[in-house]
Order: sequence, then structure tokens, then C-alpha cells
Amino acid sequence: MSVRILTFVLASVLAGVVAASGQTAAAKPAAAKPAPAPAAKPGQTSPGAGPVIVVETEKGTFEFETYPNEAPKTVAHIVGLVNKRFYNGQRVHRVVPGFVIQMGDPQTRDMTKQDAWGPGGSGTTIGAAEISKTRTHVRGAVAMAHAGDAAKADSQFYVTLADVHRLDADYTVFGKIISGMDVVMKIVQTDRIVRVTVREAK
Repeated sequence: MSVRILTFVLASVLAGVVAASGQTAAAKPAAAKPAPAPAAKPGQTSPGAGPVIVVETEKGTFEFETYPNEAPKTVAHIVGLVNKRFYNGQRVHRVVPGFVIQMGDPQTRDMTKQDAWGPGGSGTTIGAAEISKTRTHVRGAVAMAHAGDAAKADSQFYVTLADVHRLDADYTVFGKIISGMDVVMKIVQTDRIVRVTVREAK
């Protein structure tokens, strides 16, 4: 066999091997990508959360979970007021864009007395400052308002519209929004609170 023929044969064999190798590589299935973790459903509570407060306003409804492990007296006090329909018909009396919305003054039911809105309450204070290092002022946190002493907080609470950690050391955070944050962001001063109810965590 001549050198030229031998070279041709070897080249043909090698070409076939390379072609076969390429087909084999192409036939391998791509590695499966790991499935993304399922997103938390709106309205779903976090581990350890207590009763959920449902706030229906003229702009829509929002819900927040509560933290009875960290703030037992505060949660019991607010749930008690809700069960007495204390918040029904009140209005949001304070809105600071990028900071908080605030509610819980029964005087806000009277639109003719807006100058007097702000200091009102149920008349019974919580009697304890339940400030926690684990529950802080992240966006959507729900905390108790007070006039200087966290133990004397009564019925007024606020929702933070952004992270506001400078408040962490002085105010009791007892909940967090779990659905309807878009509603919270739309609320303006004097918006009416139609109804506030309690449901169990799920």
C-alpha cells in the first residue's frame, strides 16, 4: 500500500472518530437547573407569629401578623381592642411620606374636630415596654406610638413605610405587614378605617 493511500485511510478513520465524538457530546442532555424556592404567599405568616390583624380601609385591605412571643402584653391589648371594634370607623390621622402612617385615635371619627386629633386613646395603657432586638423597624413593621414612655402606649400604632432603625431602641414592634403593603403606601391622612378584625395565623 502506498504512503498516499495509507494517509488517506488514516485521515478518513480519524474524521469518523471525531464526527462520532461530536454526535455523542451533542446527544448529552443539559444539566438540570435547580428549581427556585417557592415564594411566600401573600398573607402567609412567619414561624412563631400570632393572630393576624386585618385592616379594611377605604383604599383597600392590609394584614399584619403579630408577635406574642416578643410582645405578649402588647398583642393581647391590641387584639382585645380589635375584638371590641375599637378601631372601626376611625381615620388615619398621621401620614409622613417615606416614614410612617399612624392610626388609633377614637377622636378621628369626628371630621369637625381634626385640630384635636392625635392624643386620643382607649384610656388603658399597656403597662410594659416590650422592645425587642429581634423585631425591628424594617419596612412594613407595625409598632406602638407613645408620647415618651413606651410602657404608656395605648391604642395608637404605626406602620413604617421604609426601614427606620433609629426607632428600634424606643418603640415596641409587635407586628409586620404580610399582605397589602401596596394599600398602605396609598393611604393618606383622613382615610377611613372601615373595619378591623382578627384571624388566626396560617
